[in-house]
Amino acid sequence: MTFSLVGRCAETGQFGMVISSSSPAVAARCAFARAGVGAVSTQNITNPALGPLMLDRLAAGDSAEAAVTFAAGSDAHADYRQLLAVDGQGGSFVHSGANALGIWTAATGTDCASGGNLLASDQVPAAMVRAFETTRGALGDRLVAALRAAVAEGGEAGPVHSAGLLIVDKAAWPYAELRVDWLDTDCPIEAVARAWEVYRPQAEDYVTRALNPAAAPSYGVPGDE
Repeated sequence: MTFSLVGRCAETGQFGMVISSSSPAVAARCAFARAGVGAVSTQNITNPALGPLMLDRLAAGDSAEAAVTFAAGSDAHADYRQLLAVDGQGGSFVHSGANALGIWTAATGTDCASGGNLLASDQVPAAMVRAFETTRGALGDRLVAALRAAVAEGGEAGPVHSAGLLIVDKAAWPYAELRVDWLDTDCPIEAVARAWEVYRPQAEDYVTRALNPAAAPSYGVPGDE
């Protein structure tokens, strides 16, 4: 019911992930990232508790492989889980349990990993990795390109209804957290892509407003001078 990619920007140190599904609010349950630590996804028959657990293991010094393996080993139902992680060195790893749904597969690449289940094609994760590796620009641009590549490769077996993009930078809060929790007819992936297009030129301003309001640029709303 899901396809996703976790990724790292080697230049900025940002981590992020994108995800889409036929299920509602997929990013609320499956997307996790922590500044300076990594990005992870817990999906398929989802156990959201495994997201923070993997991040804690990465923060303690585990590699992506070790963190994913630990999380899978701690879950009595690991055969139903699909877990992805990318770490601070760009290492990545995916666990796909034998009871993952439908056509399921995974792919890893430079600073990224992708996985999916109930896919229209077993080439979807590989297409996401290629798009992430070959797209130039901000991390968000590369993540959006990965989502669009998944759609071009067939995406999920049925229509997707929710999507999300999550990026962390240096602060404790997300640099960007953009979600569409349910759309009946329009494409949630394109809605998230549009949200990123709007948010991208303002993202640094919101960081400044948090850390140094006196230096913050105009809000650009009526009454603001």
